[in-house]
Amino acid sequence: MATFAALFLILYTLSVATTVEPSPSPDLVRSSCLHATFPKVCVTSLTLYKGPVTTPREVAQAAIKVSISRASKASDFLSALQKEANKREIGAVKDCASQISDSVDDLRKTLGELKQLRRGTFRWQMSNAETWVSAALTNEDTCLDGFKEIEGRVRSDVKKKITNVAKVTSNALYLINRLDHP
Repeated sequence: MATFAALFLILYTLSVATTVEPSPSPDLVRSSCLHATFPKVCVTSLTLYKGPVTTPREVAQAAIKVSISRASKASDFLSALQKEANKREIGAVKDCASQISDSVDDLRKTLGELKQLRRGTFRWQMSNAETWVSAALTNEDTCLDGFKEIEGRVRSDVKKKITNVAKVTSNALYLINRLDHP
């Protein structure tokens, strides 16, 4: 019986150890985010990230994943907001939802490119990634432009959500630009 208990304890320990996601290295995150556009947002968002982050490439991938997650949540928020927006707001909300959806697509393409970096095509792939993240930022900025003539809660709620997405996306672009080899 004692042997069975010992075996169970060993197997349980191994299963727990393999299911726990590693936390990012705090020193790597801090040093990577030091000169980001929004360093505090960068450190906070990447410190909370669950997954392997041990290299600059993994930091950039994590930053893109955070941006995708936040943009997806903003897209869900905008979809729900369309149901309660008034006639004046509905056009801006719909346009913004479309732009944020495009941002999510661009960020997903970026993540795919970062996962496939190769020495022979590195510069081309980096150019693609930078272009797509820049396009995502432009979409986020254009989304906010649609609310310039609108006042009230809808505008402030959208601005808060999209500004948050833009900050993590801007930081992701910075971290991608720091990559210098596959």
